[in-house]
Amino acid sequence: MAAPDVWVAKVDGSDVVRAAAIVGVGRDYNGNVTVRLSGGDQAVVTLVTDNVPHGSQTPEDFHIQLVRVITELADTSEAAIVRPAHAEPGGWAWRTSPL
Repeated sequence: MAAPDVWVAKVDGSDVVRAAAIVGVGRDYNGNVTVRLSGGDQAVVTLVTDNVPHGSQTPEDFHIQLVRVITELADTSEAAIVRPAHAEPGGWAWRTSPL
């Protein structure tokens, strides 16, 4: 059985990338979360920037949380999308939903 498609969206939903194309995930000191994509040009997509409307930084391990969510979704049988979301009082979290 093939693994389901898992997609990752930017915080504003303007870009969506296939999780299988991600070869690296990072978080800088400003809280920006980026993914590096496979391929010759090694494109980088910023999923969360420090200029989001609510102004709160992502957790220090937010990039690791994304890897964990993608790994867990790979074990399921349906396609899903993962997106960063900020909600008070809990702060930042990766939200998943079926496609």
